[in-house]
Amino acid sequence: MSDIAASILVIDDEPDLRTLYELTLLREGYRVETAESVQEARAALQAQRFDAVLTDMRLPDGLGLDLLHELRAQQRPERCVVITAHSSAENAVEALRAGAFDYLSKPVDLKQFRAVVASAVHRPAPAASATPGRGARGTGGREAEARLADPASALAQLVGESPAMRAVKQNILKVAKGMAPVLVQGESGTGKELVARALHACSHRADGPLIAVNCGAIPDNLLEAEFFGARKGSYTGATQDRNGYFQAARGGTLFLDEIGDLPLAMQAKLLRAIQERRVRPLGSTQEEPVDVRIVSATHRDLAQEVPAGRFRQDLYYRLNVIEIHLPPLRERREDLPALCEVLLERIAAETGCAAPQLSAQFFEQLARLPLTGNVRELENQLHRALTLSEGQQLSLDAAAPDPLSAAPVAAAGDHAAADAAPLPHDLQAWLDQQERDILVRALHEMGFNRTATAARLGISLRQIRYRIARLNITAPHDSDAADNTDPLA
Repeated sequence: MSDIAASILVIDDEPDLRTLYELTLLREGYRVETAESVQEARAALQAQRFDAVLTDMRLPDGLGLDLLHELRAQQRPERCVVITAHSSAENAVEALRAGAFDYLSKPVDLKQFRAVVASAVHRPAPAASATPGRGARGTGGREAEARLADPASALAQLVGESPAMRAVKQNILKVAKGMAPVLVQGESGTGKELVARALHACSHRADGPLIAVNCGAIPDNLLEAEFFGARKGSYTGATQDRNGYFQAARGGTLFLDEIGDLPLAMQAKLLRAIQERRVRPLGSTQEEPVDVRIVSATHRDLAQEVPAGRFRQDLYYRLNVIEIHLPPLRERREDLPALCEVLLERIAAETGCAAPQLSAQFFEQLARLPLTGNVRELENQLHRALTLSEGQQLSLDAAAPDPLSAAPVAAAGDHAAADAAPLPHDLQAWLDQQERDILVRALHEMGFNRTATAARLGISLRQIRYRIARLNITAPHDSDAADNTDPLA
């Protein structure tokens, strides 16, 4: 923060609360002006500029949202924090969608109040020291943190200048400045984590940690401890206090990947943590405040999961304040040349080979591929072609066809054969056999590594474990070792 104290306008019609907010902020070293109505607030805003505006939702002569809309229409720089009635989720979501930087729920917790104001005036809060646990991926390393903190570099990771990708990047720049939760939706392999990293890098929290969590990779019985932390002795093996993902991401961004894979019981606990901004570590009787921005992602259609009873409606509306949709690769094929160039440079650097030239024939071959696995499949195809091709010209003919991509195309183009096929007498057994065949093919391709196979098929590790057990699929040399030693353990 600069030597000049930040100035804040507090708007509330209740004298006691207005005085409480004013005294709290004065003790923090801020310059404070107060107003008790929309009219007084407009006069104060006309007289000077502020670093932040704190306003109650309902005022005697109007709504705090009216002021928010006016600030946005005038392109004023003040960040606005809206104070809503207790448990008023609809008002909070409405405020965030209207462009509020953040919101507070009554009765206001003063520790949380100070943290939100510090964020609004861009005074970075100290990040909690914690080691990310199972399923977490931190930014890690000074070089990586510096790279991620550069907005231009983070946006450059989203390769492509098609209209769809330009719209994605514009949305990132637009919503990164606030605290509204963001839901990134897109098929598996489209680059949802890159969007989350770009959102973090372009936000005022870029100096804080980014903790990425794969919700589908955490065993059910460890979810609460991993998310909220645990106290010594709270469960077998808990020999010391440890922080969870929420504490590790304090002052930064918590990215919840594959949020649709969370079981319903954990969804309820996550909802409370997001709504109250407080978590209770396992084995503790006290809640502690947390200061994180939530970005979540899924390849599932949560709008369809809600009526099916697999995802809580209240959590869906909490997470889906702002939605960013990542288009599949087949809808932005004009980005293929740029993507191929970047991916080949990376593959060549990893393998120590020279990056080959890309011919018009190569792109004609690429255009015939359905690329249902999106960028992940494209990288797989390029890696295979680079390994098997001879000379400087890269050719996809040298790579074996991908059975998982080819199978749906062949099936779609052979309606006559499908119509002529006899109907199964036992539909469930027939479907099980089809599923088993696909799983076995995918497992063979991935060397019987379940984690890689689950990612290839766009399902969670928990789901593939269940299917392998249900369909009685075994590895060629079955044992009880872990994934890294024996792929199907």
